[in-house]
Amino acid sequence: MEDQTKNLILAFALSLAVIMGWFALFPPPEPQPGETVSQSELVPPPAQDAPADGDATLAEPLEQTPRIAIDTPHLTGSIALIGGRFDDMQLRDYTETLDPDSDAVHLLNPNGGSRHPFYALYGWTPRGGLTYEQVPGPSTQWRQVGDNALSVGNPVTLEWDNGEGLIFTRVISVDEQYMFTVDQAVENTTGTAVSLDPYSILAQHGIPEDLERFFISHEGLVQMTDGALLEADYGDMEDYQVSDRERIPTLSTTAANNAWIGFTSKYFMATLVGMPGQGMTAVAQYVPGANIYQASLRQPAITVQPGETASSSSMLFTGAKEFNVLNAYENDLQVERFTDAIDWGWFFFLTRPIFRVLNFYYQTIGNMGWAILALTLTLKAILLPLAWKSYVSMARMKELQPEMQKIKERAGDDRQKLQQEMMSLYRDRKVNPAAGCLPLLLQIPIFFSLYKVIFVTIELRHAPFVGVFNDLSAPDPTSIYNFFGLLPWAAPDPGSLMATIFLGVLPLLFGISMWFQMRLNPAPADPMQATIFNWMPWIFMFVMGGFASGLLIYWIGNNIITFIQQYSIMTAHGSRPDLFGNIRSSFKRKKAANKDAKPSGKAK
Repeated sequence: MEDQTKNLILAFALSLAVIMGWFALFPPPEPQPGETVSQSELVPPPAQDAPADGDATLAEPLEQTPRIAIDTPHLTGSIALIGGRFDDMQLRDYTETLDPDSDAVHLLNPNGGSRHPFYALYGWTPRGGLTYEQVPGPSTQWRQVGDNALSVGNPVTLEWDNGEGLIFTRVISVDEQYMFTVDQAVENTTGTAVSLDPYSILAQHGIPEDLERFFISHEGLVQMTDGALLEADYGDMEDYQVSDRERIPTLSTTAANNAWIGFTSKYFMATLVGMPGQGMTAVAQYVPGANIYQASLRQPAITVQPGETASSSSMLFTGAKEFNVLNAYENDLQVERFTDAIDWGWFFFLTRPIFRVLNFYYQTIGNMGWAILALTLTLKAILLPLAWKSYVSMARMKELQPEMQKIKERAGDDRQKLQQEMMSLYRDRKVNPAAGCLPLLLQIPIFFSLYKVIFVTIELRHAPFVGVFNDLSAPDPTSIYNFFGLLPWAAPDPGSLMATIFLGVLPLLFGISMWFQMRLNPAPADPMQATIFNWMPWIFMFVMGGFASGLLIYWIGNNIITFIQQYSIMTAHGSRPDLFGNIRSSFKRKKAANKDAKPSGKAK
């Protein structure tokens, strides 16, 4: 039973080391830059017989295109009057890097510029006798009614008259966070009824260059229809079944009440959101010839009688995946499962509550590093009843060490006799050697869940702790190479071989704290296992060196709290650990062996 317990711990530790080591040494390949194509290759998705928009106009550079400025507490940018497209969106609160001169995060960008083209389009699909020339599309030159910028409480109005009796109006408003509302209306001054249906498109030209492509975080298409969540990589979109109707790979999903669809990176997202309670169709498409990935919402067709006006509304989210913001939209605007745009993973039943507790501590304390330590203390307190039994069992196992040693000496190489006498000893003394496994098994999903939380939540991005630790989502910035910043040269770049060899202060503290914590456990009977256990803290120290600082802070805190708990409980049960006893014994044995090896006298 003791061997089974040790083998379980060893298997977990080695598996964890292999997984972490593999992704540290062999990171995923960098994505290839997406192909830049002309706007003329964009296929409007809603129409059954839509042409390829061969005469559409390419979005001109920002300074040459008539625009409406966007100015809100969290967003800045502009809307192009050509096509009325959202193609210039920057986040005021987020920069690309921690460099003081770093650019703000650009979420939406026009086609034809230096940045990755990504934009949102709105329009109408003609029905019946209408043609595409009679409805606004990607190349339509809109006219702004008034001259105000788009800001909170100050919507803008766009107008286009097709010259044939249809007047189109678009009213755009924005809230204090990241949500736009787009109201599209058409006035029919002709003598006959017309039918058309509104649509909205997010167009992504090629695969973004800045994707991390790490298995633990989803990047690509994200969609919710009537409570069903769909996540698809860009490669998955290319493999969708080719639609005979639209001649491109398409996945179409109809929703009766709620739908949203868009593209997400690890921290940021642009999403088309339907009005709650409104039926619509979410469509994901890939246009092979143009290398464009599209997400669109198609709303039901509208029939406008002569002399009447009809309208339709939808929303557009362009911002950071902040949990509190998404949760507010989920509760206040009834955007169903909007917080699931954050990739909570398979352990969502743990990652979500762990993040909620972490976020509560962060809101209370104001420092994410201390919030992680507070979370660590909370988790240890919850697991304390189980840990107590485990530590008491380990204390009693330590008490049995002398008798176990005698059994090993009597049994010699007879493994069966050794197991039988060991089991008899455990039974007589009422000791369960497997009692220490349960806290370890519970710690595994908690560890991976916290790793997931630290990796995917934007609240950890560029979150400072103390001193030079200014980004808890990034590896330790210190290094032995420059003696933790005291020497006049830079530390190795994170992720490099030099950074792996010359560790920072957090990996060192992790290795030391793990070594002390493991010194409290009974030594394995097998010499090979004992050697592996002795080296394990130092191996893990190098493996964990390239991981997020926030994860190391949690693990160091966990090791220290575990050590204090276990040491106190074992001492209270009369089995005070001798942390350096084995080391002293080893030195004594080596000293005795060296003494015996010396010649007793001079040779004659």
